[in-house]
Amino acid sequence: MRKLLIGTMLASSVGAAAYAQDVGRVEVLHWWTSGGEAAALDVLKKDLESKGVTWADMPVAGGGGEQAMTALRARVTAGNAPTAVQMLGFDILDWAQQGVVADLNQIASEEGWEEVVPDALKQFSKYEDTWIAAPVNVHSTNWVWINKEALDAAGGKAPETWDELITVLDKMQENGITPLGHGGQAWQDATIFDAVVLSLGTDFYKASMIDLDPEALGGEKMGEAFARMEKLRSYVDDNFSGRDWNLASSMVIEGEAGMQMMGDWAKGEFLNADQTPGEDFVCIRFPGTQGAVTFNSDQFVMFQVGDEQREAQLMMASAIMDPGFQIAFNTVKGSVPARTDVPNEEFDDCGKKGMADLAEANTNGTLYGSMAHGHANPAAVKNAMYDVITQHFNGEISTDDAPAELAAAVEAVK
Repeated sequence: MRKLLIGTMLASSVGAAAYAQDVGRVEVLHWWTSGGEAAALDVLKKDLESKGVTWADMPVAGGGGEQAMTALRARVTAGNAPTAVQMLGFDILDWAQQGVVADLNQIASEEGWEEVVPDALKQFSKYEDTWIAAPVNVHSTNWVWINKEALDAAGGKAPETWDELITVLDKMQENGITPLGHGGQAWQDATIFDAVVLSLGTDFYKASMIDLDPEALGGEKMGEAFARMEKLRSYVDDNFSGRDWNLASSMVIEGEAGMQMMGDWAKGEFLNADQTPGEDFVCIRFPGTQGAVTFNSDQFVMFQVGDEQREAQLMMASAIMDPGFQIAFNTVKGSVPARTDVPNEEFDDCGKKGMADLAEANTNGTLYGSMAHGHANPAAVKNAMYDVITQHFNGEISTDDAPAELAAAVEAVK
């Protein structure tokens, strides 16, 4: 399938340009601006251009997508929505409720999307039985990326428990490197918090992050989660504030830091730096979370456009859902396909693990939408949690006070 896709992408540029005048243009709003992300998005861009669709890029930097949503609001308010917008979770449903998104039911029915997209993703791909978005991938967020040389120097064994994790981090610190590469942005702090909460039990994660049980949010076990966050903060360098996530990945790639706790989009940075899983870096689930997966899914939401753009828009939706594209894109991006019928042969060891872990969690009922990435609750709840988590990580709220603060913040907005 990949060879077929590449062959299509290498079609005559002259012929494609001529055909593009007939097919139309897509304006795509996204926040994929890092090296690995840009390389992955280029796969889609070249695929569409080979079919005669002109691509107008609208990148808005910012790894969590907040700035992109601000830019989108301005465009929609002005009556000039982009053709397609990269979006996550409950943000998709918020825009659907405003009646400005396109209907993709015809192409979804023709291509059988219903049978191959996991139910957890369809919760966001559809609104009131109408397909409004094409899911491009499934990211899982409870990963740890470890520099292989640094791990070997720290004993060579990848940690499987919290205590083993602390032992490795301590050893890395003794060896003179920053143990934990991290960027001080609210969504990055929350990504680590997501994994820490999950490591304390799947029932606890569901009760606190998804069901918003006040006792789980404000109780003793949440106190343990914040205590673990405080401990992890002690392994971060002093210059972390405001650092973009991909710069933290670079610290691990270059051996300046031992590990990074980040979603599997980080793997795209390692691959873009010509690193090989198992040789240059190690991928593991956050200790204590093997068997469970927190996920987010990048989807391209289609907005209502004029008739002259509609054909190109539907071609873009179809291209995203093509199995060959899903392989080509996700092997570059670090994520796994949004379709259940895609084989894993072309994926590296981390990709194969990601696909197997996702299938296991889906079967066992331990596949959870990520709080940190807008798939557990609406934005108001997510942002309320962000505030408390980041204030605590920066020492502005004590570990003793943090659980009550978290419960109160959620109660105020839900």
